[in-house]
Amino acid sequence: MPRLSPLSPDATPELKAYFDFFHTTLGFTPNSVLTMQRKPKLVRAFADLNAAVMDPAGEVDLGFRRLVGHLASKASGCLYCQAHTLLGAQNFGVSEEKLAAIWTYADSPLYTPREKVALDFALAAASQPNAVTDELFARLRDHWSEGEIVELLGVVAMFGFLNRWNDTMATPLESVPLGVAQRAAPGGAWSPGKHGEHT
Repeated sequence: MPRLSPLSPDATPELKAYFDFFHTTLGFTPNSVLTMQRKPKLVRAFADLNAAVMDPAGEVDLGFRRLVGHLASKASGCLYCQAHTLLGAQNFGVSEEKLAAIWTYADSPLYTPREKVALDFALAAASQPNAVTDELFARLRDHWSEGEIVELLGVVAMFGFLNRWNDTMATPLESVPLGVAQRAAPGGAWSPGKHGEHT
């Protein structure tokens, strides 16, 4: 049960362009944004941040950026964002096999050493307290440029906002990301928890 229910997209017509922005990456406007529209400036600011963090002109692969967001969300325990990042990764070309292996990426041959250190970094940077060490950061720099590191941390930081937003609001999870998360989980054993299913 959501703590604040998502409003209809028609509730704030002036935000239509922002709602349409999310259709391009997810195929729908997420309930998080539909809840957020009670403060239109917040929707605009978040959409601008999202567009910058997930800029197609960036150096880091768009699908992999979603996997970084997935690990950051895993560290914080936000099931809503875990499902959304799997859907986003799939929409940007990450295979179902690689999605399923994200749960055990550290031992998976589907992930390169370069990807593994970035995912280690995402988990550490999203942890409370922050668990990034000098040694981990040095390993990250062995594989990623300074610009790429800024992009990776931008993803982690944005999902820090989203994780807190969605877990606090108990944002209801839409059926499409729920299905992707269930297919990716070992044996389909995945539940949205407090987020429930919302169609």
